[in-house]
Amino acid sequence: MADSTQNGPMQGGAGGGAVQFLMANKLDTAMWISRLFTVYCSALFVLPLLGLHEAASFYQRALLANALTSALRLHQRLPHFQLSRVFLAQALLEDSCHYLLYSLIFVNSYPVTMSIFPVLLFSLLHAATYTKKVLDARSSNSLPFLRNLLEKLNANQQNILKFIACNEIFLMPATVFMLFSGQGSLLQPFIYYRFLTLRYSSRRNPYCRTLFTELRIVVEHLIMKPSCPVFVRRLCLSSISFISRLAPTVA
Repeated sequence: MADSTQNGPMQGGAGGGAVQFLMANKLDTAMWISRLFTVYCSALFVLPLLGLHEAASFYQRALLANALTSALRLHQRLPHFQLSRVFLAQALLEDSCHYLLYSLIFVNSYPVTMSIFPVLLFSLLHAATYTKKVLDARSSNSLPFLRNLLEKLNANQQNILKFIACNEIFLMPATVFMLFSGQGSLLQPFIYYRFLTLRYSSRRNPYCRTLFTELRIVVEHLIMKPSCPVFVRRLCLSSISFISRLAPTVA
């Protein structure tokens, strides 16, 4: 890999090494392209420059592209598919499986801006990481302006992941609200609850679990103030107790 990167500029100009890198990592390149397409479609949904009707179609395209990326990533993590309970249990441990389920939950639902942010931001972070590898393969000092943007994005990665986790949590009551407003299906809150338990138990991404803990601490701090009405305190404590019972056990 190092040899092809070093010889690339001599063989095919400044972009030769990048092309060789992309061709040598076809699956990663396919996921990079699908993530860039996800970012593009998500941006056109959040900023409906082409009209509201087109924005709804970009919403579906973004989720379908994210489903494709998640399926490719899951295949990369678990290449040997088996129709068994053991394989399913292994698949459910993977974050890519979580977001494949996430895309299927919302792809045919009423467009919700909050639901597109996790897809947009995860795709942006992963695409930025791979873009930096492509730039490194091209040249160590190529496109400094773009490199600077990628570095700033990487520096804010922790805040972005916390924001994603916050979206994941508050989408739970949003799905219930959509059900009562006639914009969601009866099964959606139950399926989304399953998704949320998977995110809570994630081995690779602890931010959902961390945000639950931080939110609990903040709420308990506020309701214990003397100025807080007693009925509000009791309601919050009951809600915290109920949510805690629903939380899965994490190994």
